[in-house]
Amino acid sequence: MSAWVLPDHIADVLPSEARNIEELRRSLLDTARSYGYELVMPPLLEHLESLLTGAGEALDLQTFKLVDQISGRMLGLRADTTQQVARIDAHLLNRQGVARLCYCGPVLHTWPDRPHATREPLQFGAEIYGHAGLEADLEALGLARSCLDVAGVRDYTVDMADVRIVRSLLAGVMADPETLRRVYATLASKDGSELASVTRGFPVHVREGLLALMQLYGDRSVLDEAARVLQHIPGIAAHLTSLRWLADRIGGCQVLFDLSDLRGYAYYSGPRFAIYANAACDALVRGGRYDEVGSAFGRNRPAAGFSLDVKQLAMATPSRPLQPAIRAYWGDAVEWRQAVADLRAQGQTVVCVFPGHESEVDEFQCDRELVQVDGRWLVRPMG
Repeated sequence: MSAWVLPDHIADVLPSEARNIEELRRSLLDTARSYGYELVMPPLLEHLESLLTGAGEALDLQTFKLVDQISGRMLGLRADTTQQVARIDAHLLNRQGVARLCYCGPVLHTWPDRPHATREPLQFGAEIYGHAGLEADLEALGLARSCLDVAGVRDYTVDMADVRIVRSLLAGVMADPETLRRVYATLASKDGSELASVTRGFPVHVREGLLALMQLYGDRSVLDEAARVLQHIPGIAAHLTSLRWLADRIGGCQVLFDLSDLRGYAYYSGPRFAIYANAACDALVRGGRYDEVGSAFGRNRPAAGFSLDVKQLAMATPSRPLQPAIRAYWGDAVEWRQAVADLRAQGQTVVCVFPGHESEVDEFQCDRELVQVDGRWLVRPMG
């Protein structure tokens, strides 16, 4: 095999795509800053037990592992950044009030998490710590939508669910972990016959409620139907009210509900959302409430947020215009060098053309040139 062949689902990012990704990354971070989020930069690798503790256990098979040549301890290359940000909130910042933190950096997956996906996503995310009210959930959803807006994504759909609905149904049911895992899996795949088989020994009202969940997807009428069908289950009304409160404050896009959608059930602790667009085959954004994320670090406080893959988002957004640039044929005069330096200090892009070589530039639009007129260096339109 040639030395330059990369591993499966790992790829170089060439100029055009890299420019789109980097400009998008900057705009996402600027958007988060406009909401008051502070940037953190966790390390790409750390001790394995830190990455895989608590909610991070679900990432075990997605995490690359290696041995630290200094300490001999096992290290992991992060497969998700949320655990690290929770550690920062719990131990390094240790603030008493609300903390708004954002991040953007690569993560590594042992396997692609969806068809045709990269194993090296560029993960952007935002987390709110310290507020248990729905205001934090709404802000996370609002920031996620603002990120899509600044990226140029239009006509998207917000899908909502709440993992507490299924947990309320299963409260008090005596079942081993493997049976519960099968219940969650069959609900997620909407396999009614398998769910009926798995729950054969469950109380009748629980079994019927779980089977009813499979049909509870669609517009806001789903919430009314769920309130009717599941009215005998303690706590359901409050969870549906939370979803209705959030949905009532979402405008400008379609809102749908899937009350049996349990993706990330071991991670989320309340309302969760996913945002889909026609230009993408999978959700562009996933987020919600995950109050248990900091418990493994000894500080269990409310948390809500979202994350997205900037590379995936860049593929679903319109191409960005080329950066205007100035072409300057190389010179050695002090005045020429000073003119080029002054233009760059002003924020202009100046592409120098070396003697005997035309510059091959695809990612800049050289619409002006630096020329000498009457002993002065001036910028004029090309042609």
